[in-house]
Amino acid sequence: MNKTFLPLAALSTSVFVVGTAEYLVAGMLPQVGADLGISEGTAGQSVTAYALGVVTGGPVVTMLTSRVPRRRLAVGLMLLFAAGSAVCALAPTFGMLLTGRVLASLSHAAFLAVAMVITTGVVPPEKTGTAIATVASGFAVATLLGVPLGSLMGQSAGWRAPFWALTVLALAATAVLAAVLPEQPAPATRVRDELRVVTRKPVLLAITATAVGFSGVTTVFTYLTPLLSRIAHFSPAAVSGLLLTYGAGSVLGNLAAGKLTDKSLSTTVRGVFGGLTGVLALVPFAVLWQPSAVLAVLGLGLLATATIAPLQGLILRHAGAAPTLAVAVNAGAFNLGAAAGSALGGLMVAAGALRWTGLAGALLTAAGLALTYPVLPRGDDGRLPAAGRTAGRLVSRAGDAHPQGHGAAPF
Repeated sequence: MNKTFLPLAALSTSVFVVGTAEYLVAGMLPQVGADLGISEGTAGQSVTAYALGVVTGGPVVTMLTSRVPRRRLAVGLMLLFAAGSAVCALAPTFGMLLTGRVLASLSHAAFLAVAMVITTGVVPPEKTGTAIATVASGFAVATLLGVPLGSLMGQSAGWRAPFWALTVLALAATAVLAAVLPEQPAPATRVRDELRVVTRKPVLLAITATAVGFSGVTTVFTYLTPLLSRIAHFSPAAVSGLLLTYGAGSVLGNLAAGKLTDKSLSTTVRGVFGGLTGVLALVPFAVLWQPSAVLAVLGLGLLATATIAPLQGLILRHAGAAPTLAVAVNAGAFNLGAAAGSALGGLMVAAGALRWTGLAGALLTAAGLALTYPVLPRGDDGRLPAAGRTAGRLVSRAGDAHPQGHGAAPF
């Protein structure tokens, strides 16, 4: 068996567990509200609390643990997630539920960051994009299966049952990670090296492109169900089937983008964002005819998570030997973009412009594409740096912090 298979499979499975938690509550708001004596709107704030924990807490945890050996850190973060899930399952009050959600969220961005760093250390540079997509596919599968199955379990066995399931799965994932991950020492870089890198102009532009570009996806996706039912006139059963189609497309698109990123990072970034812009712009017109609406949903699914591998690859390209904090911040940028896109879509829906959310999304993804142009590699050789093997090679000047042998950053 390929020696990289088990580490990548363990990391992908762990990402699936963590990814399932983020939107799990959204499918159980009536049950949570009834049990804790709160409104559904108040219960929904537990999703917001998790997102804020990812955006703000992830980078802090990453900095505080920057000198911990990578395998030990991955195991510790999964234990933290398990503890947060257990607190949610036991929560007697809404305040305690929020505490558990925030506790679990603190491991989200930090775990994704360390998973990306470990991944780049166990595969050849020419396979980095594929490896990133393999690990990130855990999120796509969580959307496709984890969240729906968790919601179904919550409706039949009570909302606490899915959190107990997450706790057990997280503990199992912890044991597997401890058994199969290779030893990787803590990076020789210091916290100030990580901060210096994450504040460099190319890295900041790439992070901003992630937040802005991905917000275009969630402007539409958050309100895809009412769009398909009210405008395209699909039945509830057909809408459920289309959402599964979207999820399946997300898994395939993510994996395909990983392979394409290995061939050319720049071309993949342009292709994915350009494709998203086109599909989103067509959504308001595609939903007027059911066959074209089906194609639009499939296209959106294929391209939505196809953003993960090339955008994280872009961060790795410019972060050089101190990538952990930058990757964690970029993970938060995906969540920030999701929140911003959902908020914008909500304003449009409230204004009676449900059909036209696709045009707003297209403008955002086009803006994200424009932000990437100054930082896309020139003379792209299709290979990404192996962060796990470049640790300690960060040069002292922030402007020169780039992976050796891959050319200087554009700025």
